[in-house]
Amino acid sequence: MSVCLSLSASLSGVCGCCGALRPRYKRLVDNIFPEDPEDGLVKANMEKLTFYALSAPEKLDRIGAYLSERLSRDVARHRYGYVCIAMEALDQLLMACHCQSINLFVESFLKMVRKLLESDKPNLQILGTNSFVKFANIEEDTPSYHRSYDFFVSRFSEMCHSNYEDPDIRTKIRMAGIKGLQGVVRKTVNDELQANIWDPQHMDKIVPSLLFNLQSGERTESRSPSPLQASEKEKESPVELTERCFRELLGRAAYGNIKNAVSPVLMHMDNHSLWEEKIFAVRCFKIIMYSIQSQHSHLVIQQLLGHLDANSKNSAKVRAGIVEVLLEAAAIAASGSVGPTVLEVFNTLLRQLRLSVDYELTGSYDGTNIGTQIIKAHEERQLQEAVIRTIGSFANTLPTYQRSEVMLFIMGKIPVPGVNLTLPPNELGTQMIQIMLLKSLVQVTMGFQTTNMLTALPDTFLDPLLSFSLINHPEVRLLVLQILLSLIDRHDNRPKFATVCIISDISVLKLKVDKCSRQDNLFMKKHGQHLCRHIYLGCKEQSSSQQHYETLYALLGLLCVELANEEVVVDLIRLALALQDLALCTDEDLTIYNRCAVHALSAAYLNLICQLTTVPAFCQHIHEVCETERKKNLFNILLSQILLPPSLERIAEVLGGSGYNTDRLATPYVPQCTDEDRLSKRKSIGETISLQVEVESRNSPEKEERTPAEEITFETLKSAIVDSAGMEEQERERRRQVVEKFQKAPFEEIAAHCGARATMLQSKLNQIFEITIRPPPSPSGTISLGYGQSQSRSVPIYEMKFPDLCVY
Repeated sequence: MSVCLSLSASLSGVCGCCGALRPRYKRLVDNIFPEDPEDGLVKANMEKLTFYALSAPEKLDRIGAYLSERLSRDVARHRYGYVCIAMEALDQLLMACHCQSINLFVESFLKMVRKLLESDKPNLQILGTNSFVKFANIEEDTPSYHRSYDFFVSRFSEMCHSNYEDPDIRTKIRMAGIKGLQGVVRKTVNDELQANIWDPQHMDKIVPSLLFNLQSGERTESRSPSPLQASEKEKESPVELTERCFRELLGRAAYGNIKNAVSPVLMHMDNHSLWEEKIFAVRCFKIIMYSIQSQHSHLVIQQLLGHLDANSKNSAKVRAGIVEVLLEAAAIAASGSVGPTVLEVFNTLLRQLRLSVDYELTGSYDGTNIGTQIIKAHEERQLQEAVIRTIGSFANTLPTYQRSEVMLFIMGKIPVPGVNLTLPPNELGTQMIQIMLLKSLVQVTMGFQTTNMLTALPDTFLDPLLSFSLINHPEVRLLVLQILLSLIDRHDNRPKFATVCIISDISVLKLKVDKCSRQDNLFMKKHGQHLCRHIYLGCKEQSSSQQHYETLYALLGLLCVELANEEVVVDLIRLALALQDLALCTDEDLTIYNRCAVHALSAAYLNLICQLTTVPAFCQHIHEVCETERKKNLFNILLSQILLPPSLERIAEVLGGSGYNTDRLATPYVPQCTDEDRLSKRKSIGETISLQVEVESRNSPEKEERTPAEEITFETLKSAIVDSAGMEEQERERRRQVVEKFQKAPFEEIAAHCGARATMLQSKLNQIFEITIRPPPSPSGTISLGYGQSQSRSVPIYEMKFPDLCVY
């Protein structure tokens, strides 16, 4: 018995001796673990361990390695209580220690976090994620050259897509993954020594994971939870957490990283067919546009435009979704953010507009029928309207000078038969493209403000625009008028001329009238007659509807309010009287509706202009005529009242007494029809070419010496096509004979033939030289050579005698 006791004592002494021989850091680490893991970390012993680590930082890596060893053993033995204690100790040591040797400790820490993330236990995954997030918020004093976060990016992205059976646990795992990705971004984005988080290999995992949770969160929130449940879970909403993380990621993106951050978004939308729904795509890009730095907005827009081009042959719904996103992005972008390639933006949109028209007409993409014509035509029209709205949205972000360039650019894209070389295959396609591009111009000019009409409406823009106002298609003419209204209306007076009516007192309209500037006077002096002429010809169009006449009335009203001086007022009165003569003229082939509409237009306009001139006698005369006709019950036809022509002598008398120059009133306004009118009345491409050939032949200076130009009609074109085969055969035979002659004929014959051609060429050259070198006729007259001959005698310029009026 005594032997056993002595042996036991000796063994206990040996054990105590061995325990005393263990390194101090291991004993300090062991002391933080209680016997029962439910008691948690031993705080007093943890403070001792922290003090020791701060006093001997060279031991920190060994402390980390030993803790990692214990944690691995506890994980393998499923002693999860001790695992939590070990991670808590690591977190406290990380927060307290910032010494030079912390890098090795961090390696042990990341190794333990990785061990937890690799576990199939959700609690361990969440525990490891929380520790990593705490570590990510620590700013390290010393850089690390060999640390890698590839595993963490992959693992956290995988957690974001968790499909755990329990929905609550699944939500916790996904939120942990989102927090983990946020931690990786924070840890690496500003550290140049770390792996570049903006590389496509990382962005292609991070961005889709965030978008997946944004989209899945929208589906779960659509169930409308009860108010109590919503208030309890509001702080832990995965959608809010994901959006916050996504915004933080985009906000940290520099100029060179925008593309890598946005490309996965575009790919995600393609892979999951999200363009067609539009709602989620629009929301994502709103987040992007509001999160990135404002000076980088044009990069996102350029990527969207490139993606639109890449999907040119995709369905109309997909392209419409991309265009809708562009529309929202342009609305958010700051002024001028479209970037240096402004015209390229509009070129892309106009190209898509033209492609859409082609698809609608042909009914297929690349000749392959992918659906019924009715459904696709409807979708293509929706796409066209979306493109037009987007063009207007982009234009609203531009300064005035760039918008003027865009207007000229779009005008140059409008096809003109006989002028443009590339036209749609049929007349309907040409008209559709004209209408679409003019609608785009309406959007661009909407809200356009300028102080100088000469720069807003240059000749290169106004002349082709007015030529379109003479086309037979009524919608084209109406769009031209709307464009003119947008450009001329600088004080928002347009809504006040919405209807054609006679107002006894126009002060109720509250018109904003400014004095006509010098630039406005120059503009009207240059283009006033041109505008009046097209207004007159527009009133003669039989296809004009009520909307056309109302728009013409608004255009006349704006000219009088915005751009009229005394001379212009006289011309506008002449135009109004000419319109009344047009309505009464029996020679014009006008319908009753057109005559009544022109009557109403001229009556309302004369009433307006007389009150704007503020000449009491003029106003009284117009009102007397109106009252006289009202008593005859002639005011109830169609649009408005009919007004018989007032006395021209009376108008000239009252205006002359107020200082107006009324000499021109004596000359009736008769617009001269020019070749432009005939060229603009386009019914077909063949007719236009025929008209142009005829005009060119008539305007040629050698008209007397040339035969009349042959009219090119459909029959002549058909005969030319039929006879082309025979002509080609004759040409080939002629060439064969020439080649055979030069191969077989004697040298002397070939030399003589070439010499004759050279002599003929020389004689032609001599004639040309004689014409060009011959001295000009002298003002001094001619000298006689006898026998009735005379020769011009050249006199030096200094001896010539000029009239006094030519000398100054």
